[in-house]
Amino acid sequence: MHFQLKRRNFTKILKVMDSTSNSLVVLQVYDNTAMAEIAKSVLDDAGIYCDLHGEYMSAIYCAVAFPVRLMVMAEDVDKARKLLDIE
Repeated sequence: MHFQLKRRNFTKILKVMDSTSNSLVVLQVYDNTAMAEIAKSVLDDAGIYCDLHGEYMSAIYCAVAFPVRLMVMAEDVDKARKLLDIE
């Protein structure tokens, strides 16, 4: 059995994803899922909301082709950079 996603449903899914992540910005891009997870745990521990995008794709495929993006809220960028020592 093949799963087919109708075009209108796919567009609806993209809109929902877009509306939930529109205030997130990319803080750092990793080619190593483990390093991205460590950075995420540091930010989580500090109470900074963050999310990883692409961690599953980089685990399945080459991380260079699908890097992991550490996303944070726009207002938390400076604090997150200081915690992770990112220039």
